[in-house]
Amino acid sequence: MSTTELVVASKQGNNEALGRLLEQYRGYLLMLSHRYLSERLRRRVDPADIVQLTYLEAKRDLPAFRGETPAEFAGWLRGMLKNNVATAVTRHVTTKKRSLKREVDASPGRQGNDSGGGGWIQQLPGSTTSPSGVAIRAEAVMSLLAALHQLPETQAEAIRLRYMEGLSLSEIVERMGKSDTAVAGLLKRGLQKLRSLLNDQDCPWI
Repeated sequence: MSTTELVVASKQGNNEALGRLLEQYRGYLLMLSHRYLSERLRRRVDPADIVQLTYLEAKRDLPAFRGETPAEFAGWLRGMLKNNVATAVTRHVTTKKRSLKREVDASPGRQGNDSGGGGWIQQLPGSTTSPSGVAIRAEAVMSLLAALHQLPETQAEAIRLRYMEGLSLSEIVERMGKSDTAVAGLLKRGLQKLRSLLNDQDCPWI
């Protein structure tokens, strides 16, 4: 089924369709969760946990969803995700019991193991299993993630769908609820900005 058909079927009570629909937005929500949570907060709150909580709420509150399109569904999920991030910030930053201000980072090398990219990092092309290759690839991936976080959400999502999930232009158009021209523009501007941010690093997927 297309994404639009999955939205309709999910609203009609098809749990299998809902599962497939939510899975399509996992990478998008992981990217947003990673962006919304500060680096220090990500040491306490796994972005994947925020996404999972959002999924549980989506399943519970689906009858309240009034939209009909994939874009509306994505916006609905994004709103719930933002609320969950705000709750996490309140719980872990403003409470005196576990104040992040008293923390000292004793492991500066931790960044390289950050799982904020979720399952879609491993989908980047050109992966290698040699130790040196893995290290280089991990560094490149982290640079790409950092650059993606500096793009507008729509540009970052279009790039993720095209180059990380391998979707066709027509599939991206349906998923994002935008025209062919709009999606092409997002990809063009996003790639130009990425190349600028990455300073011409060796990133063959862009």
